[in-house]
Amino acid sequence: MAEGMVLAPIPREKRISKKDFREKYVKPQKPVVIEQLIEDWPAYEKWSLEYIQEKAGDKMVPLFDDRPISSKFKFNEPHTEMKMREYIELLKKGPTSYRIFLYHLLKEVPALQKDFKFPKVGLRILKQIPMLFFGGEGSKVFMHYDIDYANILHVHFHGKKRCILFPPSETRYLYKVPHALIAREDIDFTDPDYNKFPALKNAKGYITELNHGETLYMPEGYWHQMTYLTAGFSMSLRAAPRNLRNLSKALYNLFIMRHFDNYMRKLKGQRWIDYKNEEAIKRTNKRNKITQ
Repeated sequence: MAEGMVLAPIPREKRISKKDFREKYVKPQKPVVIEQLIEDWPAYEKWSLEYIQEKAGDKMVPLFDDRPISSKFKFNEPHTEMKMREYIELLKKGPTSYRIFLYHLLKEVPALQKDFKFPKVGLRILKQIPMLFFGGEGSKVFMHYDIDYANILHVHFHGKKRCILFPPSETRYLYKVPHALIAREDIDFTDPDYNKFPALKNAKGYITELNHGETLYMPEGYWHQMTYLTAGFSMSLRAAPRNLRNLSKALYNLFIMRHFDNYMRKLKGQRWIDYKNEEAIKRTNKRNKITQ
């Protein structure tokens, strides 16, 4: 890990009671990995790339890659699509940048809903939207926070994934792109260029590696960057923000910010994207009194 980047290991609990989870992690808004939260799910034994291929092989799935955000695509618009069977074959062949992002596979294949149950951990989980994410070896999800400021239980299957998190308090150091939910995409958070992004030296975050069946709790508004160390997939269960201020931010993001950003991309094209990236550096350095 690059010198100067302060990333503490995310705490781990083998098992945890509802009361302890709420008191130790939800109320203070601290992340945790729960290693055996889902061992009673059928999915714990059954879910693999081969199983998903068998059950959902004919479904067309939206795919994203690691190309920089551009004015050619709307907010969260996929780059291409293919059948799930073909995509999993691609994952099996080796490294690929193609990922599935926020896909409601459980709605498309209702039989998969029998393989899991909503954990009773003291969160009011939104049962309508369990989402799945897939990635090939080496594929990355850029540093971002979620549009709805949800409390998230992120359950990983089939392989290993590295997760880097920053609490909302560290936003001032992360070169956040204005009118967006992301940090500058050209930042490598495993080996940052401190000459170009000096404020990152002050950022304090967390890191862990998720194995099959482990669950990462990410509190409201936490920044996260994921790297698939092997091909695999994850499920996110979401609970609405408990903090009213975060709820208001979520509503703003959903009903104003993303529509404004799509409008400006259409109006100004790549000039809008370039402007936002330049402003990310200017605003962050100014906020931290950095001159370059």
